[in-house]
Amino acid sequence: MMSLYLPIGALVAGMLGLIWGADRFVAGSASLARSIGISSLIVGLTIVSIGTSAPEIIISINAALKGSGDLAVGNAIGSNLANIGLVLGITLLIAPIPFKKNLLKEEGLILLLVTGFSGICLYNNFLGRVESILLILLVIPLLMLAIKYKKSQAESSQAQGIATLSNNSAFFSFVMGLAVLLVSAEFTVWGAKSIALSMGISELVIGLTVVAIGTSLPELAASAVSALRGQHDIAIGNIIGSNLFNLLLVMGAAGAISPIALDSQVFNRDYIAMAALTLLTFTFMTMAVRHNPDHAKLPKTIGIILLAAYCLYYLLLWYSTTGG
Repeated sequence: MMSLYLPIGALVAGMLGLIWGADRFVAGSASLARSIGISSLIVGLTIVSIGTSAPEIIISINAALKGSGDLAVGNAIGSNLANIGLVLGITLLIAPIPFKKNLLKEEGLILLLVTGFSGICLYNNFLGRVESILLILLVIPLLMLAIKYKKSQAESSQAQGIATLSNNSAFFSFVMGLAVLLVSAEFTVWGAKSIALSMGISELVIGLTVVAIGTSLPELAASAVSALRGQHDIAIGNIIGSNLFNLLLVMGAAGAISPIALDSQVFNRDYIAMAALTLLTFTFMTMAVRHNPDHAKLPKTIGIILLAAYCLYYLLLWYSTTGG
């Protein structure tokens, strides 16, 4: 047990550093973008949206470079499971979340399509370089569509929570945040791999659980605070956007750097669970829209269901890894 103290400490320190580094990186890059004339709308839809997935992206790249592709893919799928089951579930327990039906028709539909396409990429238990690059390239038209749609609306509220810094402070924040992200990713990946090796647990399972929950903490904080402040579109939209970037950028980056041969459980257990939880959420959203098209709302009871489904997945994971 003594031999685990250092890896556990490195893992905890690494994930805390990822959260702090992502916050500084987003604040610095958003302020720098504004200083050169980029609108808050574009900042909100690109830098801020991608920023909450920065820990997952950095870990994915780091893990792939170190030959730990399973950890990277597990982090992407596990983070999506945590975002829906844990983050959205807890957020709904804090307050029922009203949402606009356009969120379901546009961002929701896109997430379902991307989830389906990622399943095609994983179906043969191999994530190749070509499909991974295609996943990454899909980010470009999705951002263009989002910008085109949002231009008809007010400035993106996603960027309003980011303070404007002076150029020198912004540059320092950007560099410091990026440096902390890179160093923290090293600590996190090393700690996770060491724990997996010491305990005889696969890197995939560590990525699906400990690392996934740790890197989902920014989404939990952002969504919970947004719900408490009544910024409901941000609460749900942040989760949808993060899940999109996890599949397209986090998983795509890992496969693009190094093609990954995957255990069949990645598709049969983990992807299916992620897709089912995603579909379940949007089924609830569809029912809410049909019940009240102009004032659709996800109640607290849905939060309990999502948390229960997430716990059920953990039971399935435990059963399949221990042989019952």
